[in-house]
Amino acid sequence: MAYDVEFRPALKNACLHVPKGAERSPGILLLHGSEGGFAGWSSWLALALAMNGFVTFAYPYSKGGNGWHAGDIHDVDLDQTVDALRWLREHATVSGKVGLYGASRGAEHAILLTSLMARDGLADLPDAVAAHSPSDTIAGAFIAGNWNPKERETWDPSKRAWRWRGSSEGLTPTTPIELERYSGPVFLSHGEDDPVWSVECTRRLELRLRSCGRDPEVHYYRGEGHGFRCESRNVAQGRLVAFFARHLIV
Repeated sequence: MAYDVEFRPALKNACLHVPKGAERSPGILLLHGSEGGFAGWSSWLALALAMNGFVTFAYPYSKGGNGWHAGDIHDVDLDQTVDALRWLREHATVSGKVGLYGASRGAEHAILLTSLMARDGLADLPDAVAAHSPSDTIAGAFIAGNWNPKERETWDPSKRAWRWRGSSEGLTPTTPIELERYSGPVFLSHGEDDPVWSVECTRRLELRLRSCGRDPEVHYYRGEGHGFRCESRNVAQGRLVAFFARHLIV
């Protein structure tokens, strides 16, 4: 069943995508990549997930982002993402079950946040986590104004992407992301020809998870890069929706 979608106010002047006519539904928090929260990619995915019955919030976490500027991923306070998860879970339209999904830098954000919440024993962990094209280690800060698509990105070691509980200590670039601390359902996907984040990142994550007794759902897409062609996008979207439906719909 495809739902019509209603837009409601959300945090940071963004919109909540709510399936019309549905009773309280599971929520999904979406985390964008370095394109920023207002570039449109998160919005079309939020709309697609809402049409499938999920209350979806594309959370614009980058700093200084707007419709003309991606914003920076620099000293982003992950505690605020915890607050956004809690806000979504407690929203009047949400059933209480909440999933977390990110792509590219948003995938790194999603699995890093989940690992830190699990490590510190936070009670309001997401009920399911999905990540597309993640890094398996922490990357450096992304400064939108310095990015040149013709040059390979390098990290400024003096700038950190993430903060946790007011500090970037322990969140240095190349630090492995310990997603194996999380015991809930995990979905990973990656294009095998991705030039931005190598598919080996997901292969290493999968190996670590399985070696710790976890059973992630993992999909690799032959011939696909960082973004997918329409045929593969249809398959990937169907698998993502099915994953969240299995684990969030009671």
